[in-house]
Amino acid sequence: MKERCALLIIDMINPFDFDDADKLLPDAKNCAKAIANLKAILRAKEWPIIYVNDNYGDWQSEFTQVYNHIVNNRLPGAPIAKLLAPDTEDYSVLKPQFSGFFASPLDMLLRELNIQTLILTGVVGNMCVEFTANDAYMRDYQLLIPKDGFACFTEEEYDASLNHFTTVLKADVSSSKELQKRLNR
Repeated sequence: MKERCALLIIDMINPFDFDDADKLLPDAKNCAKAIANLKAILRAKEWPIIYVNDNYGDWQSEFTQVYNHIVNNRLPGAPIAKLLAPDTEDYSVLKPQFSGFFASPLDMLLRELNIQTLILTGVVGNMCVEFTANDAYMRDYQLLIPKDGFACFTEEEYDASLNHFTTVLKADVSSSKELQKRLNR
């Protein structure tokens, strides 16, 4: 892959302490492993890793505070947060709504970094990942959305998201392993 990519990790630094989180957490843990592998490859290429995260209603928090709160309080999402711990060279954007682009500096950051292709990962596939993907598509970014790199509450929601990504957004939904092979070329 010749063009410069950025990996967006959407809402994976998450307390997972909300209603029905137990329905999402097992698949989120599985996709976190795929995301961690992709992150290592992009890190080796010195391509940007961008955490696009909810602030969970705390308008005075910063991303490191969100991460520390989850890990230090051993919330259900702590194992995922530790696996995907941000490095000092990673970027973070706190988002006020579902889309990472809505009322945030994400597009400006991506333009500054000269990014044309986005690898979108995270939770929840049919909410924040999908809203971010829709807005990225409208901004002419190429989309890679690994089918094992996002999670939903139900299999039906997952299938609907996968269908939307491929048919409407024309995204490449190869597995993370296939994507890793292409990135290593």
